[in-house]
Amino acid sequence: MLHRIRGLGMTARVLERGDDVGGTWYWNRYPGARCDIESIDYSYSFDESLTREWRWTERYATQPEILAYLQHAADRFDLRRDITFNTTVLTADWDDAANAWTLRCDTGDTVRATYCVMATGCLSVVKQPDFPGLSDFAGEWYHTGRWPHQPVDFTDKSVAVIGTGSSGIQVIPRIAAVARQLYVLQRTPNYSMPAQNRPLDEVELEAAIATFAERRKICEYSDAGVPHPPPTQSTFEVSPDERRARFEEGWQRGGINALSAAFTDFFTNEAANKEAQDFARAKIRQIVRDPHTAELLCPNHHIGTKRTCVDIGYFETYNRDNVELIDVRAHPISRITRTGIQLSDRHLDVDGIVFAIGYDAITGALADIDIRGTGGRLLRDYWANGPRTLLGLQIAGFPNLFTITGPGSPSVLSNMVVSIEQHVDWISDCLRHLRESGFNRIEASPEAEQRWMEHVAELAAETLYPQANSWYVGANIPGKPRVLMPYVAGCGQYRHECEQVVKNGYDGFILGAGPITVSEGART
Repeated sequence: MLHRIRGLGMTARVLERGDDVGGTWYWNRYPGARCDIESIDYSYSFDESLTREWRWTERYATQPEILAYLQHAADRFDLRRDITFNTTVLTADWDDAANAWTLRCDTGDTVRATYCVMATGCLSVVKQPDFPGLSDFAGEWYHTGRWPHQPVDFTDKSVAVIGTGSSGIQVIPRIAAVARQLYVLQRTPNYSMPAQNRPLDEVELEAAIATFAERRKICEYSDAGVPHPPPTQSTFEVSPDERRARFEEGWQRGGINALSAAFTDFFTNEAANKEAQDFARAKIRQIVRDPHTAELLCPNHHIGTKRTCVDIGYFETYNRDNVELIDVRAHPISRITRTGIQLSDRHLDVDGIVFAIGYDAITGALADIDIRGTGGRLLRDYWANGPRTLLGLQIAGFPNLFTITGPGSPSVLSNMVVSIEQHVDWISDCLRHLRESGFNRIEASPEAEQRWMEHVAELAAETLYPQANSWYVGANIPGKPRVLMPYVAGCGQYRHECEQVVKNGYDGFILGAGPITVSEGART
């Protein structure tokens, strides 16, 4: 976004909580952290020379490699001179008379700007552990989403990991390999596909770079933002043997869409989804030698309706003698003690605890800031019954405020880089249009916002997604309204919708002109 704004000849200032660039890859440094989108596709497309000069080493890059890539991009385009690090935005207030936003920071700084872009991320605000007694614990405890910058050594220690979502599934095999004893405390088992990770040789990498533009175009108009051809047949159009063969082919290929890419009705037909569920559960039973443990690891929700994970040796980890899986639904955690974790029927003595308990997803980072629009309306209050946006890009009553991958856009159901780039391009083109048309104010109309949210809800109702108690609907955060937040029809269809809005003269948005703001540190 900063690079694009500079290209428009506008001044910009970025406010960043961390002490360097990297976003989620700055904060998530736990052992085993990697992306679940292939490295080649989890990269920027806005500069051809950047694409050609960076050499990814693995099919699925590790956190240090992704962070190095982002730091390289920041250096290459000299971005740091316009980024203020170690700064948390506390409030953002719209001044209607001045046609400007005023942002106040924890450093005491105040920034005034005509436009404000919230690039706050969908997985930025961690869910804090709220177990009684945690302050009494004499050992070390960690949250995967706020991992220390220095290495953590679990060698020969007794460790408990609480949570088996994506970060838990990545960190568990790495801790198990060095710990004396690992207890995995699981509330809900998750489906996980094998990464089938491998080094990227020069021939494969060069071939991907040579066709990168075409590959990215396929991503942009695909469902999930990845370059795989869409399925053409429904599950029951083929024989049982053919179904199993396609699932097996996907399993051997690996990746987040290993099974979901096989048939058109994966997310919409309950019986079709069960075919994939049964295949995945059979794989778990085949890998995990202890039948009781295997059954505890078998999920019973619709596959894909909670975030499907990608792993390297996750299920195999439970064949180790030093790993014990504990079902905390049957044996709930009573409290944290000085020496470990008290369950309902036993005590676990541990030296360290890892909380892999996730985030206040999609809306958490926006709700974390006191954002006030016209008339002093607080965004948290406006979203009390669930988030409301137009295209996931703007909010009625909050002029000149843009949200990148906000609720009502594909966001977390997609390759985030593809979705982020699309939103950055859309916002940049919008700002150019405003300037060329003599405007400096834009906001979503309430009527268009209402139509969009009804459209998003209707699309969701045609799928199995709303049936799961997932973080997609806010089920992991007590008191959060249960609303499926992402747009489910895919990146390609969403892109067409956004393009049509622009083609129709920014249909649904109110454009106007207000006083010229004298920028203090930024114009966007």
